[in-house]
Amino acid sequence: MRFMVMVKATGDSEAGTMPDEAMMAAMGRFNEELVKAGVMLAGEGLHPSARGARVRFSGADRTVVRGPFSPAGDLVAGYWMWQCASLDEAIEWVRRCPNPMPGDSEIEIRPVFEAEDFGEALTPELRAQEDRLRAEVAKQRSDG
Repeated sequence: MRFMVMVKATGDSEAGTMPDEAMMAAMGRFNEELVKAGVMLAGEGLHPSARGARVRFSGADRTVVRGPFSPAGDLVAGYWMWQCASLDEAIEWVRRCPNPMPGDSEIEIRPVFEAEDFGEALTPELRAQEDRLRAEVAKQRSDG
């Protein structure tokens, strides 16, 4: 199963406070464990929401809203994509994670939908399209 593991933003991350060398080293060690275990598929930190935007949809209309957004605890400051056997395994990995923020923090774990979760709505044609697009993305990544 794939999981998106989201580090929730805090006042510090939204202020652009960068991690110190000790935090970078601790997180580097943790990421190394994830990679060696075959768990980590991807992971990145995100700039504060002040550097981002949201696009709101209402029927055919689109409205752009530029950050910052609040409250900080509802935002994502970074993420991983993990491959784990179960939610319990993902929880155990998060429990081993260094605290990603200087003070209190929270990490949210969410399963990623897989093709079989969509049932009959994912027709053979749509499945073929998804497979083709995934292959194209993988090729672009290996060529780049």
